Amino acid sequence: MRPDTPAENADHTAEAARLERTAGLYPEDAEALLLQAAAHLELSGDRPAATALYDRLLSSPDGSSADLDNPHLVRALKASNLWEYDHEAEARAIIDGVRAAAPRDPAPWVIVAEALESHDELEAAHDTFTEAATLLLADTAEPPYATHPVLYGRHRVRRMLGLPHDDWDALADTLHSSPVSLDELHDPKRVWSLGSDNPAELEAEISRLRAELGTYREALSRPFPVAVLHWPAGELSELVTAYPELAAEYPSHEEHLATIESSLRELASSGTPNLGIVTGTVPSYEAFAASEGSSPADVTLLPQYATTLAARGRAVVWPPQRGVACWCGSGRGYEGCHGM
Repeated sequence: MRPDTPAENADHTAEAARLERTAGLYPEDAEALLLQAAAHLELSGDRPAATALYDRLLSSPDGSSADLDNPHLVRALKASNLWEYDHEAEARAIIDGVRAAAPRDPAPWVIVAEALESHDELEAAHDTFTEAATLLLADTAEPPYATHPVLYGRHRVRRMLGLPHDDWDALADTLHSSPVSLDELHDPKRVWSLGSDNPAELEAEISRLRAELGTYREALSRPFPVAVLHWPAGELSELVTAYPELAAEYPSHEEHLATIESSLRELASSGTPNLGIVTGTVPSYEAFAASEGSSPADVTLLPQYATTLAARGRAVVWPPQRGVACWCGSGRGYEGCHGM
């Protein structure tokens, strides 16, 4: 069940409880599962319980949240939820912290900016979207798919503020594929057409809503990247030692890394969008093989394993943003490593 399922068609409280139980069985996926559970609790109206789940994720013995894949995302979601049940001061403090941390993932930026926007803090929302665009899109010829909501949100807020188009607004227009333009979708006067007695105005608004629904469905149809499987050196050595049949697939670690980069570049050149890399571990792969009733030595399981990891939210976007460490784990920047 998706967290956006209408309340009349779902028992969100029961679904949240089920996801919490599942998180206990699969601790490696607990972050993604508990975030889904928190979304269901928000939809059920139990926002304090959702906050408790966010706090559970953020808590750690040293208070560092180091075990989370994306602590900034969890904090952003917590802030947005807090503001919805009158904890504005705490929400604002968390939002300020997320902005100061300058995460390289677009999602936390979008969540905190939209939280500000939904509470009529349009100037602050505009500044947040602009900070995100400046950080994530500098020196980027083709904005990654995940950054599109930053540009669309910024465009929407600027329309509400009555600001003129700038270069980023123009870029948002070119990325937007709906037959209805962003200017029309983000027209602040649209709300009046819903109460109009003019059939032509109502028909035009229905067309705009259909276009928005189409864009939303398109986004839902791409829930995770097309991902290529990466094995760190130690894991790969353990894998081929335990399952020599896979040695032909992985002649050496260096060749494995080169194949990943070349495969992704080939996919990109063929027009495949939304690419990513997932990192495997031998215990996780063995558990996956067992769940499939197959042997880990079966080479056909490898792409299925990669897809499963991507579906669990384990993929990192390829290519990395400028200045980000290379996906291979060398510690060097991507531009000076596999991005050369």
